[in-house]
Amino acid sequence: MKKKRVIAGILAGVLAVGGQQVWAATTHYNDSAVTGGSKEWQDWTGSWEQVANDYTYVSLTPGAAASQLNFAWYSEGTNATPVVYFGTDANDLKAYNGQASGVDTGLTGGKSYSYNYVTVDGLQENTTYYYSVEKSGVRTPAEVYRTGSFENVNILYVGDPQVGASKGQPQGEGKLSADGGAANTAARNDGFGWDRTLDIALAQNPDLNFAISAGDQVNKTGKPKEEEYAAYLSASALKSLPVATTIGNHDSLNKDYSYHFNNPNPTGLGMTEAGGDYYYTYGPGLFIVLNTNNYNVAEHEQAIKKAVENFPDTKWRIVTIHQDIYGSGLDHSDTDGMILRTQLTPVFDKYDVDVVLQGHDHTYSRSKLLYGDGKTHGSYEFRLDETGSDYDWDHAYNVNTDESISLYPEDEEAAALKAGFTEDNRCYTIESSGQSVVTNPKGTLYMTANSASGSKYYELTNSKQDYIEVRSQNWLPSYSVINLTNDDFKITSYQITDDGKVETIDNTFTIHKTTDR
Repeated sequence: MKKKRVIAGILAGVLAVGGQQVWAATTHYNDSAVTGGSKEWQDWTGSWEQVANDYTYVSLTPGAAASQLNFAWYSEGTNATPVVYFGTDANDLKAYNGQASGVDTGLTGGKSYSYNYVTVDGLQENTTYYYSVEKSGVRTPAEVYRTGSFENVNILYVGDPQVGASKGQPQGEGKLSADGGAANTAARNDGFGWDRTLDIALAQNPDLNFAISAGDQVNKTGKPKEEEYAAYLSASALKSLPVATTIGNHDSLNKDYSYHFNNPNPTGLGMTEAGGDYYYTYGPGLFIVLNTNNYNVAEHEQAIKKAVENFPDTKWRIVTIHQDIYGSGLDHSDTDGMILRTQLTPVFDKYDVDVVLQGHDHTYSRSKLLYGDGKTHGSYEFRLDETGSDYDWDHAYNVNTDESISLYPEDEEAAALKAGFTEDNRCYTIESSGQSVVTNPKGTLYMTANSASGSKYYELTNSKQDYIEVRSQNWLPSYSVINLTNDDFKITSYQITDDGKVETIDNTFTIHKTTDR
């Protein structure tokens, strides 16, 4: 998620410009010094120096199928030994070998690291395993990993941990800093909040199979940020919870994302510096993850086509993207978030996508069931700014005419162009609404997740869009739990209060299927 232009003298509010609304940066965030509890927060701050300088935390990612598990981690130096020891007997683990390569030292302060990729296979459902990894020949202590059911699958869905996004916010007598290393106190704040959310979610749902993150794991766009990845990956839950991450705009412009996450079935399509589109299966679901920071929808369609052709009979097709093409946050949903709507909607229709999981907007929303209107619409894209190190957040571009469209117009001519762009994005048909259970529906459900860490929140649009069924912004960390069986997709969403209580923010929504594809 971007940092919005700040209107001088206004901390949070609206300024009318050319008939449009421009919002300043929000003051809402989770202050971990308040929500953490004194002992837990003191323990975390006491360990922060060590955490921030340890770039070697292990990440677990779903493999290409439920019977596989992917590992990635850094090891110091160039003499990498990419080996994972894995099995059901902690005293007799099988060695799995992988591959390793060098990390760009420009991202690690000049110090040499290697990244290691390993895949283990042959996993059985409802089984306890143990694993350890080699870091330059040194074997780590064994950790526990347990599989769940491969038929009744439980998934944690989160949005925008964006560790480090609380920079500039107050804490104690000072403000949170985005400096490098342990001086990045914003990463310290948000890493604690991320860990807290995962711990609470796992306590409530101990049978989770894996998690899906809709992008923006970290905050520093196009800059070195290893302390932010360290804070993200240090969360205790991630020792046993694989996460299928999505490339957000803050992840997109460096290779560090690709070093830290060993994603299955990489397609080589939809590429930015961080990587591209990938897919995997788990139980009754085919999961397709698109890097929508690349605006070449033809490539994204190729990735979807490849996944569907390889797994044509999978009961559920679930896509994850970062940008919320159907969201309800004031900061993105009616500006840059919807830029790909006209192009992706008919693609999702064509390949019969059931659910799209989104992030980017730091608000919660659930759409009505939507499908395209069958009309011809324009194609739009986002571009980098003049520095090449961030995105041009002020403009969309018409792919066919190369016309620049101001997303925050300041005169009547620019406002007219924006109005035309907005109208062209009314490219959808509402299939159904008002029900908590739908059976064999036409159309796609679009979810937008709020921030899981609480590092940053945004306002909702003044008026709820007609495509939105339910939306929420209570300035609290939130997450959703998906239950997937052959017959049902169920999703329930929660928020965490300052004193750690879990509250539902939306009724369980169910898609029920009585027919195969």
